[in-house]
Amino acid sequence: MGKKRYSVKFMILLLLVFSFFHLSDEKCQERTSNHFASSGPPLPTTSSTPTSSPRFKNGVRRIIFSVLLGVVIGLMGSFLFACLIRSFVRYLNKTPILKGPVIFSPIIDPKTLHLALRNENQLLGSNPHGKYYRTILDNGLTIAVKRLEGSENTARKSEKRLTQLQLERLARLRHRNLMSLRAYVGEGEGVWLVYDYVGTGSLEDVMKRVRENEVRLGWEIRLGIAVGVIKGLQYLHFECDPQILHYNLKPSNVMLDGEYEPRLADCGLPKLFSNLNMASTSAYTSPECLQDCSLNRYSDKSDIFSFGMILAVLLTGKDPTDPFFGEAASGGSLGQWLRHLQVAGEAREALDKSIIGEEGEEDEMLMAVRIAVVCLSEQPIDRPSSDELVHMLTQLHSF
Repeated sequence: MGKKRYSVKFMILLLLVFSFFHLSDEKCQERTSNHFASSGPPLPTTSSTPTSSPRFKNGVRRIIFSVLLGVVIGLMGSFLFACLIRSFVRYLNKTPILKGPVIFSPIIDPKTLHLALRNENQLLGSNPHGKYYRTILDNGLTIAVKRLEGSENTARKSEKRLTQLQLERLARLRHRNLMSLRAYVGEGEGVWLVYDYVGTGSLEDVMKRVRENEVRLGWEIRLGIAVGVIKGLQYLHFECDPQILHYNLKPSNVMLDGEYEPRLADCGLPKLFSNLNMASTSAYTSPECLQDCSLNRYSDKSDIFSFGMILAVLLTGKDPTDPFFGEAASGGSLGQWLRHLQVAGEAREALDKSIIGEEGEEDEMLMAVRIAVVCLSEQPIDRPSSDELVHMLTQLHSF
């Protein structure tokens, strides 16, 4: 701070010195002209070169003085502008991070939500990044709450403020195939995210019950789930400005309502919270992102690869983490196994036997296998866009 004061004093002193010399020069010229005017007869006029003309010398001095004065004023202006910018940045950093519940829905009362989060809630599930709860508010509203551990204390205030703004943006998203963010609470060492509660559970839970023969999902329902998922991605990729990427699309983040209408959850969260790495979702992560877990290479085509895996799960009924897909005979993954059968003309062998029915439906399923294989292409450029996929899948059946 002391250096800045000295710099300002030096500039002011320099400006005063230039002003003093300029005034002294003008007075000297005035005295000289008065002296010649008052003494004797006028001197004979003789031609002189421009360099010896008093007017020319005065003009040169004024130009030099103007340039120097401009330089000093410019330096002072730049210094003041830099101080202003620094003060503005400090102001932004001091902007308070909102504490307590930040509500995006009029049917949720902040005090009621805060009390509900403090109480014992029904645990729905957990993963290395946090836990999922079901809770009921005083007004009878049932909500789903996700607590992300360790997301607050590792970030600086500027990063927290940016996260807060991004969450507010996600809360404004409105689409029938997206989970609506109703509120969030940033306190202590974690973040609470509040969503609508969906009773059927996730696609992962439902497909697990299908494999255990507890639930039967026909082809029409499965295709409807796939169409809903891709329509949600289409909204994020093409109707949001700027574009929003999901970053973590997998069956556990596809929630199903009572009519098996899918809703995408956790859109964009790995980008907001750096501790949510994607290593645990390698079965649904595109090849280019497995090589770079920092998300630098993630694109909308990476979301498409994840969708291709979900479509493959719906078609085959198989879990991509099954040990069978780790063997060389399967190609090392569900995608590679499906591609091998498609190329060999044996795609029907990959279909879930519980959904093989009428000939017309089987034709639709075999076409869907081709679509899944294209989505699972190694190179992102070879994968279709979500906009194209909506057209492809809706052509298979009337939606």
